[in-house]
Amino acid sequence: MEIKIFSLFPEMFEGPLGSSLIGKAQEKDILHIDVINFREYSTNKHKSVDDYPFGGGAGMVLQPEPIVSALRDNLDLDDPDTEVILMSPQGKPFTQEAACALAQKKQLAFVCGHYEGFDERIRAFATQEYSIGDYVLTGGELPAMVMIDTISRLIPGVIKEQESYEEDSFYHGLLEYPHYTRPQNFEGMEVPEVLLSGHHENIRKWRKKESLRRTLLRRPDLLEHYEFNKEELKLLEEVKAELAETE
Repeated sequence: MEIKIFSLFPEMFEGPLGSSLIGKAQEKDILHIDVINFREYSTNKHKSVDDYPFGGGAGMVLQPEPIVSALRDNLDLDDPDTEVILMSPQGKPFTQEAACALAQKKQLAFVCGHYEGFDERIRAFATQEYSIGDYVLTGGELPAMVMIDTISRLIPGVIKEQESYEEDSFYHGLLEYPHYTRPQNFEGMEVPEVLLSGHHENIRKWRKKESLRRTLLRRPDLLEHYEFNKEELKLLEEVKAELAETE
């Protein structure tokens, strides 16, 4: 996959995208990441990319010319397999489902804003607009890093075992079940016996049940749109009965 990032601060991406799994994926040519400083496309002598908003108001607004010129010079904007993503608190919430869809694309471009915001006309050149949460950051760099990290691990070869991410929280609409490793007893806290039994079917059912329990307790909103099968409905009723006994 080709990933292009348009930012005024390309140095911010060097550490996060140059190490760990994403760094290794680039070494293996699974990912190709390029960071473009759109200040280089400014046409004025001061290399500024922002200006005062028409109509007055606080802050500065990013001008359309430098960003659009950078996009045109580095992308085929007519390619249907290229997504131009605007990072903005006004965008739709970024989800695991969105990450799975974007991981199927040939090329992703992330436009990172700064200052008060974008000139509205820049939106005409974007295909998607995403936010990672209901809060405002100093710029779009950190949200772009979050999205790139989430999407990259879904690309074949970035993570060795597909099962590793298919069991992640949100991948199938539920939170992930609890994990345990050695020692078996840590300060009086024991690993559940079922995980030591070697009985794969019992372990599978326990994990599904605990996934439902954790989702019910921590993110019940996720269950509102979840499509249960018969086994899951039965396990959920068991969880609710057990919780009712402890109240």
